[in-house]
Amino acid sequence: MTDSTTPYNNDEFWMRQALALAEEAALAGEIPVGAVLVKDNQRIAGGFNQPILSHDPTAHAEIVTLRGAGAVLENYRLTDATLYVTLEPCMMCAGALIHSRIKRLVYGAAEPKTGAAGSFIDLLTLPRLNHYMEVTGGVLGEECSAMLSEFFRHRRAEKKALKKQHAESQKSENE
Repeated sequence: MTDSTTPYNNDEFWMRQALALAEEAALAGEIPVGAVLVKDNQRIAGGFNQPILSHDPTAHAEIVTLRGAGAVLENYRLTDATLYVTLEPCMMCAGALIHSRIKRLVYGAAEPKTGAAGSFIDLLTLPRLNHYMEVTGGVLGEECSAMLSEFFRHRRAEKKALKKQHAESQKSENE
């Protein structure tokens, strides 16, 4: 059994695992978000964004991870578990976290446009909810933000190059 001094009981350790999954998402052409669910200092499940690959708008890293954890634990209630995710959850994912009854959410980068754990809206602390969780934000936040920024910078550069290539091809066809 691990104790509080082991790396397995460290938010940065688990967030690095989520970052590794986010890298897998980026390599697959998905927005680089990764998640890991931990219970009793053990990794139960992990996942990354895959709505494009799976043709499923609900296939966010958190949902993929919750589904995997539910299958492993044979229970849709994930009590006493912590979810580590590289980006603050959206409203859909926040709702799923509430329904799964996780104990704690730890996220890396804040998401001011759609974050539902306090950046845009705070769904997790609404007073009439039937479940509340501890929320810790900003764990390896700079690294998580940098990965997302680099992904979108690269994507914008690709789109610009394609647009330029298309314009040049149109120009040569018209000559």
